[in-house]
Amino acid sequence: MLFNNKDRHEFIHQYKGFGAFGMDRETDEETIMFYLQKFSEDQFMKAFIPRLDDSELDEIYACIHKLLKKHFSEDEYHAIFLKDI
Repeated sequence: MLFNNKDRHEFIHQYKGFGAFGMDRETDEETIMFYLQKFSEDQFMKAFIPRLDDSELDEIYACIHKLLKKHFSEDEYHAIFLKDI
């Protein structure tokens, strides 16, 4: 897997919302972006990942993989998600 310096988490630094889910679509989208960017932070991942059992790791991977396959073409997956094009 290729890693590069193209990954950015800018939304989290500018977000002024209140992180509530279930109010309206816009707030839900912002809350998911906030949670995912906080979730992917290195220090959190180092504490969280070792606590997961094998089935939980599989569940997270399967959910993310399913959503990527559903909503992105192969080219989009490489260009937008992996940033390897």
